[in-house]
Amino acid sequence: MAAPKKGRNASAQSKPGRSLALILIAIVALTGGMFASGHTTPRLGIDLAGGTSITLRAVPEAGQESAINKTNMDTAVEIMERRVNGLGVQESEVQTQGDRNIIVNIPKGTNSKEAREQVGTTAKLYFRPVVATELSGPAGTASPTPSASGSASGKATDKDKATDKATDGEKASSSPSVSASSTTQGRAVTDALKADPSPSGSATPSPSGSAADDDSSKLQAAYAALDCTDESARAKAGDGAKPQDSTVACGQNSQGQWQKYILGPAEVDGTDVDEAKAVFNTQTAAGWTVTMDFTDGGAKKFADITGKLAQNQSPQNQFAIVLDNEVVSDPYVSQALTGGNAEISGNFTQEEAQSLANMLSYGALPLTFKEDSVTTVTAALGGEQLQAGLIAGAIGLALVVIYLLVYYRGLSFIAVASLLVSAALTYVIMSLLGPTIGFALNLPAVCGAIVAIGITADSFIVYFERVRDEIREGRSLRPAVERAWPRARRTILVSDFVSFLAAAVLFIVTVGKVQGFAFTLGLTTLLDVVVVFLFTKPLLTLMARRKFFASGHKWSGLDPKSLGAKPPLRRTRRPAHPGPVDPKEA
Repeated sequence: MAAPKKGRNASAQSKPGRSLALILIAIVALTGGMFASGHTTPRLGIDLAGGTSITLRAVPEAGQESAINKTNMDTAVEIMERRVNGLGVQESEVQTQGDRNIIVNIPKGTNSKEAREQVGTTAKLYFRPVVATELSGPAGTASPTPSASGSASGKATDKDKATDKATDGEKASSSPSVSASSTTQGRAVTDALKADPSPSGSATPSPSGSAADDDSSKLQAAYAALDCTDESARAKAGDGAKPQDSTVACGQNSQGQWQKYILGPAEVDGTDVDEAKAVFNTQTAAGWTVTMDFTDGGAKKFADITGKLAQNQSPQNQFAIVLDNEVVSDPYVSQALTGGNAEISGNFTQEEAQSLANMLSYGALPLTFKEDSVTTVTAALGGEQLQAGLIAGAIGLALVVIYLLVYYRGLSFIAVASLLVSAALTYVIMSLLGPTIGFALNLPAVCGAIVAIGITADSFIVYFERVRDEIREGRSLRPAVERAWPRARRTILVSDFVSFLAAAVLFIVTVGKVQGFAFTLGLTTLLDVVVVFLFTKPLLTLMARRKFFASGHKWSGLDPKSLGAKPPLRRTRRPAHPGPVDPKEA
């Protein structure tokens, strides 16, 4: 049995090139992927590139803990992202972290201060009556057709319609001949702008010279100047408008065209919606619809507003669902909806219906956010921090190399080569993780990489010391390298497991930039295992065959005399059996 075991050991020692070839192929493949992706440098975080990072924590009101769930958190992310990017802050990042945290990273820009003020504000949802609407473009391009009735002169299509949920089947056939539409062109707005924007069904001009007339003139001017195709103009539309005020707003129709609106005071608040769901209506041809259930107070208010709107002609028989001053839907009604629930039908896809339902549900929940941390870093300060981090890393690496040279001499070549391989793998993987999972290298992550230098060097030291212990016992280098590996391997795995476990726990229980430190520490710990197994050990096996190391040169770091080695281990021969004693000699 001893001979096969020896053969296996000899085979393992004679083919360390396989492991070296494997890690070389991995490095070449990852490097090729890095250049092919066009991301040849790691993505820098806000603290290094400059900008503002905000950590928000969802805080429910009393008895509303269930309001904080994945659906509502994802919807909040969408709303915040739209808010920030709507202000012209490009490449911002809004993402959930854990169950109730949202991280908002705003790159350096002129609007970052305004964006910070808006991201933490709870989204507000209102139901407002539509006074006037038309397709929007650059100022001066709209050419509405005047009409005393204020109704649409173009052809209307049945896009969104609000009906009683329980009786939608019988009401579907009673839609008015002229219905609200997001695709209607040439809206008549002249008389509507002069009228008091109320859903009462009558357009009573405001008294000349009154405060109301002045407000109406300002509203008309804002409406005329509004260009909803301009992103910055959309973001500013309706700024400062209170729920009891009339306002202007923008919305996008199913064809992707922007429309502008004059909206009356809010008649129903989003908190009046108890629940909203996207459902597929199998009883009619409506397809995907959105159902709404109102609270007791909301049901009464919704019945009042729909009863008034049903008396009007288009577009004043519509109500706009407004989220953060943007119209997300503008269904029309044909009669009062008094059942405490309603169904919005139209040519919805499943995704559109689910999105609208999420927005309605989010507006109905008492979900607020509290700032846990806000960090603002200028680009210059970020560059200084990065430079300081790199200098600290270089100093730490230099100290490690000096220690290895002084104490391990020739073995330091293997250690330095292993550190370079580990650094190359870390750099390439960090560059690839930027575009793939959004990983950004921040200052704590740089600190994690610096700490990893010590962890990686510790693994080499453990192995080298095991080999030197075997030489002290009197073994030659080649068997010492192989006998030391199982014991060193066990110690290295245990040590790296503890480091990785600490990094994983830190990543889970922390938020914000500390997670960058934990992620980098965990990543480099895993790479340490890969490098030691596929590079350090095979390379030492190859070096043990070279005369410089095998002969125990005094500069190799493996000189038996310097290590205080014992005499070579030799087998103790048993004395020959004396055999039978000759009786004559006895």
